[in-house]
Amino acid sequence: MKKQRPVHLDLQTIRFPATAIASILHRVSGVIMLFAVGILIWLLNESLASPESFAATQSLFDNLLVKFVIWGILTALGYHLIVGVRHLIMDTGRWEELASGIASAKAAFALSIVFSIIVGIWVW
Repeated sequence: MKKQRPVHLDLQTIRFPATAIASILHRVSGVIMLFAVGILIWLLNESLASPESFAATQSLFDNLLVKFVIWGILTALGYHLIVGVRHLIMDTGRWEELASGIASAKAAFALSIVFSIIVGIWVW
C-alpha cells in the first residue's frame, strides 16, 4: 500500500493560524530577552561604576541605534508579557476553543502593537 504523504513540505505555502504565530513569536521574544539581559546588565554595571561612567552611559542613549535596541528589547518584553498572560489564562481552561483562541491571539497582537507604539514614543 502506497502512502500519499508529502515528501517535501513547502513552509512558504503553509498558512499558520494566529494561535501558532502567537506561540512561535512568544518563544522568539523569550530568546530575544535572553540576549537582552546581557546588554541590560552591562549597561547597569557601566552606569554604577562611577559618576563619569554614568554620564557616559547616559550619553549612549542619544545614539539612534541604542534607542532602537532599547525599543526592541522593551517591545519583546511587552509582547512576551502579554502573550505569557494569555498562555496562563489558557492554562486555567479558558480560551481553549479554536474561535476564542484565535480571538485572544489577535487581541494579544493588537495590545502588543499598542504597547510597542507607546514604548516607541517614550524612548524617542
